[in-house]
Amino acid sequence: MEQAANQQLAEALSASRQPITLFKKALAEFHETLDSRFRSGVSANELLKDRATFMDLIMRSAWNRFEWNENLSSWRKTRVSLLAVGGFGRAELHPYSDIDLLILLERSNYDLHHDNVQSFLTLMWDIGLEVGSSVRSVKECRFQAGNDVTVLTALMESRTLCGEDDLRLRMCKQISPEKIWSPKKFYEAKKAEQEERHTKYEHTEYSLEPNIKSAPGGLRDIQTVMWIAMRKFGPVDFDDMVRQQFLTESEATILTKGRDLLWKIRFGLHLIAAREDDRLLFEHQQKLAEMFGYSDGDLLAVEQFMQEYYRSALEINHTNRLLLRHFEEAIIEPNKRVQTIPINERFQLRNGYLEVTSPSVFPEHPAALLEMFVIMGDRDDTLGVSAATIRLVRQHASLIDEKFRNDPQVTKYFLELLRSTHHLFSQLRRMERYGILGLYLPEFSRIIGQMQFDLFHVYTVDAHTLQVVRNMRRFRYKNQKQEFPIAAHIHHKLPKIELLYIAGLYHDIAKGQGGDHSELGIEIARQFCERHGLGTWDTNLVCWLVKNHLVMSTTAQRKDIQDPEVIHEFAMLVQDQVRLDYLYSLTVADINATNPTLWNSWRASLMRQLYLDTRKLLRSGVENYVDRQEYILGIQEHAIERLLEYNLNREETLQIWNHVDDDYFIAESVSDIIWHTSTINKQNLDDGPLISIRDSTTKRSASEGATQVFVYMPNTPRIFVAIVSALDAMALDVVDARIASSATDMVFDTFTVLEADGSPVGDKPSRKERIRKTLLKYLIEDTLPRASQRRTPRALKQFVLRTEVNISNEQTYSTLSVTASDRPGLLAVLAGIFFDMNIVVISAKITTLGERVEDVFQVSKNGGAILKDADNLIDRICQELDLHVEKVAV
Repeated sequence: MEQAANQQLAEALSASRQPITLFKKALAEFHETLDSRFRSGVSANELLKDRATFMDLIMRSAWNRFEWNENLSSWRKTRVSLLAVGGFGRAELHPYSDIDLLILLERSNYDLHHDNVQSFLTLMWDIGLEVGSSVRSVKECRFQAGNDVTVLTALMESRTLCGEDDLRLRMCKQISPEKIWSPKKFYEAKKAEQEERHTKYEHTEYSLEPNIKSAPGGLRDIQTVMWIAMRKFGPVDFDDMVRQQFLTESEATILTKGRDLLWKIRFGLHLIAAREDDRLLFEHQQKLAEMFGYSDGDLLAVEQFMQEYYRSALEINHTNRLLLRHFEEAIIEPNKRVQTIPINERFQLRNGYLEVTSPSVFPEHPAALLEMFVIMGDRDDTLGVSAATIRLVRQHASLIDEKFRNDPQVTKYFLELLRSTHHLFSQLRRMERYGILGLYLPEFSRIIGQMQFDLFHVYTVDAHTLQVVRNMRRFRYKNQKQEFPIAAHIHHKLPKIELLYIAGLYHDIAKGQGGDHSELGIEIARQFCERHGLGTWDTNLVCWLVKNHLVMSTTAQRKDIQDPEVIHEFAMLVQDQVRLDYLYSLTVADINATNPTLWNSWRASLMRQLYLDTRKLLRSGVENYVDRQEYILGIQEHAIERLLEYNLNREETLQIWNHVDDDYFIAESVSDIIWHTSTINKQNLDDGPLISIRDSTTKRSASEGATQVFVYMPNTPRIFVAIVSALDAMALDVVDARIASSATDMVFDTFTVLEADGSPVGDKPSRKERIRKTLLKYLIEDTLPRASQRRTPRALKQFVLRTEVNISNEQTYSTLSVTASDRPGLLAVLAGIFFDMNIVVISAKITTLGERVEDVFQVSKNGGAILKDADNLIDRICQELDLHVEKVAV
């Protein structure tokens, strides 16, 4: 019945005098039906074929409206056929996929068909189809395909829609492996093409917004395998490839299931985006998760959906690599001279690739499933693992059971691997790809492909975990001393390096289980340590690191680490130098593996200061730390002595300070106090506010530090809002603000800022002068600054986070913490609220974590804590920030 309806439609389309309207109506109705069937649960596999069949009908109906050969003399030399190529040739058409066509000529006599070709393509355009077309003769096809492997690939999947199929067959003979692109050359070209494509996507399946067609583990990886097999064996499907022994049945299952999932996702993605779009953008991920029936649990629905995608992509990419290696070994290099290096009774190197000496190695010696990775970790001459051995590993992975995990020889191998000399990260990643790591550590299996739906964590939990270990290994190298001077210095002093790696493997192991993953991870880590025979001290250290792996970064970024009491509190937690060294190494590796933009010069300098000040206190004894007043007097005396070099005596210095707040001497370093004081001494305030700008890089590492903006002027209520608005106008990110005033009501305000890329302003005099002039303009204007004109980035718009505000009161001030969705100008909005409510900012710590900010302010009103207006302040902040979030979301 459906076939009859299609025939009737084809006749109507071919004969209609007003074809455009009829074609458009037919396309629209079919698309609506396609959408409805997909949402009702019909498989994408079936719908792809149906759309291709329908487009065949459309193409034939359009083509048949023109006379192609009837009026031409010597027609056998002027024949023309319409071919579907590429995805259309495979009969795999997603809702908005391009329609790839080849108008194939018998001879290069394009002028004979020019009018018809132009009219046909114009009709395609008029009815709203995205058509990719080329017009070539059989001879030209061979020439073009010979010069471009992508052209050849498209032609290999051609099929005839209209005209004689003989033309296509003649073309296929001209582009056959016997004439151009032998299987070996084709393989090499496709392998290079894939390498270039994977490089574009940073060789990861785990992008936050992956391209499901082209990224590693996407459809292209499956198609590349098919094309290479096709060039060798002719037209094949997965079953054919199994019969040809190019694929195993399990590999065919992986590729089939992976392809079906990707087809389903891509089909839904096209419908949601209403265009051809292969990127799983954040806004599409949530809609697809809902469309596919996921619901929130311990993991969000979108996180469950993306975990299924990531796990599939990992399997596809690994299978792709395995099959390319197998093709190279079995077909490209069968006659290559073999060089074999024996290793032991179970393993040998064959042309640089590790292989088993017998197919029975793993059944007879199950521990060899881990031993092989230890061997590669102890050698630097191993290129990889042979395809045959990888297949045996996967075939016998089921040998890894509870008995295997508790085998002393196996646990010994795993600890040896962690102590190995070469490429630990590569071995762990191989173990994950081969399915061994998740089976040996079932707790790790749970986090494979687990993503966190935010902008802060740019990797899945498993990828992040392995990246942490990779970062730890990098600390060994001399070329890392400039970027990570402390980590590189202490790395070789750690008494047992494997304990650091274990902490790295387990610090996030309990994510997604509900509750505090730092606490939940302790018992999981303890069980690992006990199973591997670690001593009490070793086990306690690993568990302590897992529990406290966030403490050092939190202390550095959100507390005033100039305050000796903060340092004392942290030192009491750490207790000794060894723990400090381990925790610092773990923290730096963790930050750098969370988000490439997270480790900037400012965070590096904070971590360095916290480490050095804590180490100094630990060496002198935590019981001997200097109390607050003694610390302030010490800072003042040191600064006064140093300022003599600037021709400032004690009396002149004290006059400039003029009883400035004690907190000023807690918050500022001696070098900053000297900079402020000497600059004030040179400034005539009749010329306007003093604005001084400098970079604060450290002596050991120019990559650490930030830009400081110091403002000295008579106090007014609008100073804070004016400064942060000016800095926002200059696209500078404020990361720290320290506010102080003297007895004569002069402000000593220091703002620490970074450029948008996380770097200091640097040696750019013109940039600093523009910043200074902008600040001056905002400070002397009577009106409040305008709201930020910077646009909210697309990615930030996808994350709606309700604002949370908390206030805790001390005797003379309140601590205000604000967690909210990030946006340009957010700090300026808060400053405006403080101004309206007569609230004075004493200090500010600004922390941006992906799509959210976590800001901490010390504020006061009328010289004391905010008591009566606390609820009004909370309501005002939430109302204004959430109103913006709602507008952006709309």
